[in-house]
Amino acid sequence: MASSHTNTNTNTNMNMSSKVLPSSSRFVTQTVNGSHQFLIKGYSLAKGIGVGKHIASENFTIGGYQWAIYFYPDGKNPEDNSAYVSVFIALASEGTDVRALFELTLVDQGPDGKHKVHSHFDRSLESGPYTLKYRGSMWGYKRFYRRTMLESSTFLKDDCLKINCTVGVVVSAIDSSRLHSIHVPDSDIGAHFGMFLENGEGSDVTFNVCGVKFRAHKLVLAARSPEFENEFFNAMEDHDHEIVVHDMEPKVFKALLHFLYTDNLIEDEEFSESSSSCMPSLSDILAAKLLAAADKYGLTRLRLMCESVLCKDISVNSVANILALADRYCAVELKSVCLKFAAENLVAVMETDGFELLKENCPLLQSELLKTVAGSEEELSGGGKSQSVWAQFSDGGNSNDRRARQQTLQNGERGQRIWVQSLDGSDARGMSPGHEG
Repeated sequence: MASSHTNTNTNTNMNMSSKVLPSSSRFVTQTVNGSHQFLIKGYSLAKGIGVGKHIASENFTIGGYQWAIYFYPDGKNPEDNSAYVSVFIALASEGTDVRALFELTLVDQGPDGKHKVHSHFDRSLESGPYTLKYRGSMWGYKRFYRRTMLESSTFLKDDCLKINCTVGVVVSAIDSSRLHSIHVPDSDIGAHFGMFLENGEGSDVTFNVCGVKFRAHKLVLAARSPEFENEFFNAMEDHDHEIVVHDMEPKVFKALLHFLYTDNLIEDEEFSESSSSCMPSLSDILAAKLLAAADKYGLTRLRLMCESVLCKDISVNSVANILALADRYCAVELKSVCLKFAAENLVAVMETDGFELLKENCPLLQSELLKTVAGSEEELSGGGKSQSVWAQFSDGGNSNDRRARQQTLQNGERGQRIWVQSLDGSDARGMSPGHEG
């Protein structure tokens, strides 16, 4: 009986150990959605560009692909004789068989708000989502709206049109995630270090900035900044005493310390303002002053943060000053954006006071701007959509002058000499390949 009892237990244990819990998985198909608003100002001036020619929005990213809205003021179909405007959404990046849902909305700017909507969403599609085969494939309507009706409607207000689009990129994946998960909160180490800065507990160094005292911790500053590390631990001078900071305002130094302790920008209304129309003098902006501090103390992340803030304020009137600032403090990303913007809007930028100061104080930047312009011209020859710099100069001139200038540009150094003359104040319109001034 004892032997039989033992065998029974053994069999039971074997059965229990061989029991495997069932696994599960799900195949999920869904859409990654995003929207973009395209504002077309000066509609009446866009008419007449020709059937099949479009105005394009900036590229925008949804679902890992880039997209663009194409608006055809004279229509896309020659057979319609410009009776309709056409609107399309185009795949602007590389892709093969990209499946997506689309929605195009012509915004009614009148009080009724009766928008014209063409949508794949919230309805059953007999053949499924639309498939874009390759880059440049489009979905939209050749006869989006009759032009005569559009021009007498409330869709057109102050010679402006608003077009909204939504793209839903279809993605599929096997979801085999566990039924239960544990949420891990975001790191709060910055908040803890910020408390040390705020209450000064354990501080071992004091900074005097224009009479305002700031207590801090050498180890924190040295860990964050190579300049502070060298000052506190590698230099021969003892810094147990108070350190006087001569080249910085208290507000800027406070923002600098806040970043060093929390890895974030200090909460300040200047960082939330991004409209260059109300932007004060560049030298008075906190982000500009903090950029200088980031360069001084070797803070790459802070420099990029300031570059991001200043980038939002780039305009025709401000780009020359921001470019000079970026060059002075090694703000590579910001400088690149400024050069590209200035090249794309060169004629208007050259009329600003900031550009005159740039010529006087930063002559080497003119050479870099020239290279950027030359690069822009090469992109345009490959089918870019921005207006050629030489076409900007030729606005108002005759076609013979325009061809002459384009030929001069192609003549290498000869064209560059003409360009440098225009930067120095000469009139590029009157020059031709046979007359270099």
